[in-house]
Amino acid sequence: MQGIDLPAFGDADAMVLGELAAPELRPGEVLISVQAAGVNRPDIVQRAGFYPAPAGHSPILGLEVAGRVIGVGEGVQGWSLGDEVCALTNGGGYAEQVSVPAGQCLPKPKNLSFAEAGALPETLFTVWGNLFQRAGLKAGETLLIHGGSSGIGTTAIQLAKARGVRVFVTAGSQTKCEACSALGAEQAINYREQDFVAEILSATEGRGVDVILDMVGGDYVAKNIKLAALEGRIVNIAFLQGAQVDINLLPVMLKRLTLTGSTLRAQSNEAKAEIARALLSEVWPLLESGRIAPQMAATFPLAKVADAHRLMESSAHIGKIVLTLN
Repeated sequence: MQGIDLPAFGDADAMVLGELAAPELRPGEVLISVQAAGVNRPDIVQRAGFYPAPAGHSPILGLEVAGRVIGVGEGVQGWSLGDEVCALTNGGGYAEQVSVPAGQCLPKPKNLSFAEAGALPETLFTVWGNLFQRAGLKAGETLLIHGGSSGIGTTAIQLAKARGVRVFVTAGSQTKCEACSALGAEQAINYREQDFVAEILSATEGRGVDVILDMVGGDYVAKNIKLAALEGRIVNIAFLQGAQVDINLLPVMLKRLTLTGSTLRAQSNEAKAEIARALLSEVWPLLESGRIAPQMAATFPLAKVADAHRLMESSAHIGKIVLTLN
């Protein structure tokens, strides 16, 4: 099959389109003919050599796909040949075929294209697992999203808003802030020009916010602690500005805060299947009704994967970047 090889770690040009061995279809898995594959920040980190695939996972880049079922492994129920699906992969998405645990597959919403469906799994699994399962975000609460214009951010805005949450975001330009506001953010703060701590404390009359979703880290960690309301929950899903920080932990105790975080890739297939079941029940009706939708920044053919990575590294995009196949 055709797929993206990575002979050596490096920059975007280290990736090569070539012939790869087709994946083995194991019991409990479905084989998917890939029509689209989402591009995500972990792909960039893996390509650079800092995020190796866990044992037993495909070393091929790509953590989410959409396509058609072309093989059903022993013991699989609920999926048949020809079904249109999107799936969270255990690696291997940047290729014509990928084998995926059946529990990590979801039906492709009929109102979405394959490219749009390929933008869903990694983002929705991350948002649901962290905001609604880990942080327990609920209607009537307040949420701050750092990086509101990213794929994660644009999805989190819509989903939180649809579930009755007040949403605040930070973003790096006026254009990005306007895009976040259009998706439902109550206030979008340009962190390059405004003090987001002061702005949000003012907007919440000094109370702060109940939940913070942060992928920045660095000096944001202390700022998050200052912004968190009593019983607040702070969830880190990345540390783009560094994971080692000096902070005063006394406010954590005084405000009874929860500091938590997670990575998705290393979780068990069973844990990912549990998230998938929740998404099917709670989020798929919102997708199929059009109440929420993936925000598409750009699509690239698989052969232009280096251009897709360079766009993500530039941080100039708003929403999701997707590779198309076949």
